[in-house]
Amino acid sequence: MRAIDGRRVRAEPHDAGHAAADRNRRFYTAVWSTTPTVPPERFNTWPFLSALAGSAKSRLEVGSGRRPRLPIAGTCFVDISREGLAPLRGGGGFAVQGEGTTLPFGSRSFELVCAFDVVEHVVDDGQIFREMSRVARPGATVVFSVPLHRERWSVFDELVGHVRRYDPAELLDMIRAHGLVVERSATFGMAPRNRWLLRLAAWGLTHRRDLAVRWYNAAFMPLGLRLQRPLVLAPGMIDPEQIGEILLVCRRS
Repeated sequence: MRAIDGRRVRAEPHDAGHAAADRNRRFYTAVWSTTPTVPPERFNTWPFLSALAGSAKSRLEVGSGRRPRLPIAGTCFVDISREGLAPLRGGGGFAVQGEGTTLPFGSRSFELVCAFDVVEHVVDDGQIFREMSRVARPGATVVFSVPLHRERWSVFDELVGHVRRYDPAELLDMIRAHGLVVERSATFGMAPRNRWLLRLAAWGLTHRRDLAVRWYNAAFMPLGLRLQRPLVLAPGMIDPEQIGEILLVCRRS
């Protein structure tokens, strides 16, 4: 299944998956080639994730691009675009080009697996959950974020390559089906909430991509980082009713 304007429609998984991957690769190749690396210390996830990473000798971040959340040195990274990998290698990370649906690592390889703003880009989301679960050791921590509520679908979702927003109940079913148990969760995300700003961003990235990316890097990203609220984690699954994006901390059973 894939989403068009927030609706679920049938598609052939193989063909749709390749089309979505190609679209995402083109988009992020263009973005990462002109985007400076934002160090993980700048994000509100740093206090939590740096503490987790300190006790995890083997760790993986899927789809980080030039905005990694885990400490770069000593972390494995997989990204669909090679343009996002060079700075990670330069910082002491082990970075390889690949897709989350076919992770190039052995089973039970990692004590910590993370994927931020990634799962919603994959047509066969069951496969990326299977892969994250496969490479995680029993008892490992798996942290990821996803957007919620189909009715919140916007042109921005379409533009950045989302194929879905999750219904919370379906998301929990998916998590349980792949051997994961939700331990904590929090409100997440830096996307603009103002509908006018969303439309402006979509227009700029569609018609004036280079200029829009320069403006984003010079003004909107620094402002977004400055305005981040502290990450507030709560036990279990928080009430998702008014949340546009959620971060979930799971344990591999």
